[in-house]
Amino acid sequence: MTGHNAVMGKNPQIQDFVELGKYPAESKKTIIGNNATIRSHSVIYAGNRIGNDFQTGHGVMIRENNIIGDNVSIGTHSVVERENTIGNNVRIHSNCFVPEFVIIEDSVWIGPSTTILNVLHPPCPRFEDCAKSVYIKRSAKIGGNVTIGPRVTIGENSLIGMGSVVTKDIPDNVLAYGNPAKVICNIDEMKCEVGYFEHPYEWLD
Repeated sequence: MTGHNAVMGKNPQIQDFVELGKYPAESKKTIIGNNATIRSHSVIYAGNRIGNDFQTGHGVMIRENNIIGDNVSIGTHSVVERENTIGNNVRIHSNCFVPEFVIIEDSVWIGPSTTILNVLHPPCPRFEDCAKSVYIKRSAKIGGNVTIGPRVTIGENSLIGMGSVVTKDIPDNVLAYGNPAKVICNIDEMKCEVGYFEHPYEWLD
C-alpha cells in the first residue's frame, strides 16, 4: 500500500499495490470505515468519505471527493469519478463506469459493464452544471451492459433489463428495457419464469 493521506478504520484488509489518498495532493484525507477490503491494484484518491464494510474488486479506480455509505461493493476494473454520492448497501459490479456528480441511493444494484453518461454535448464549457443530473433511486436494479444517458432518473424499485439504453426518465416500480428503454409493465406484474417464486423480488417484502 502507498499513500499517507488516508485514515483507515478497524480491521482493514489491504492487498498489494494499492494506493490510498495519494491524489490530488491538496485534497483532504480519505477516510474509510471499519472492516474494509481493498483488493490489489485499486487506487482511491484523496478526499473520499467511505463507510464501514466497504470492498473493492481488483484494479478499481475511485477519484476524489466521493461520499460512499456502508456495505458498498465496487467490482473489479470499475471506475467511479469524482464527487458522487453513493448510499448504503449498493452493489456496483465489474467493468462499470460512474461519471461525476451521480446520485445513487440505498440498495441499488448495478450489473456488470454498465456505463453511465452525464454530458449532452461534450466537451461543454458548462459541463459541471449540465452533468449534475443523473439520479438512480432507492432499490433500483440495473441489468448488465446497460447504458444510462445524461439527465436521466431511474425510479425507485425499478428494473432495467440487460443491454438497454436509457435515454429518458423511468418511473418507480416498473420493468423497462430496450433501445431506447421503454416501460414494459409494473414490477408486481412480472413472473418468475423458472418458478422459484410467484413474483420476482417478493423476497424483499
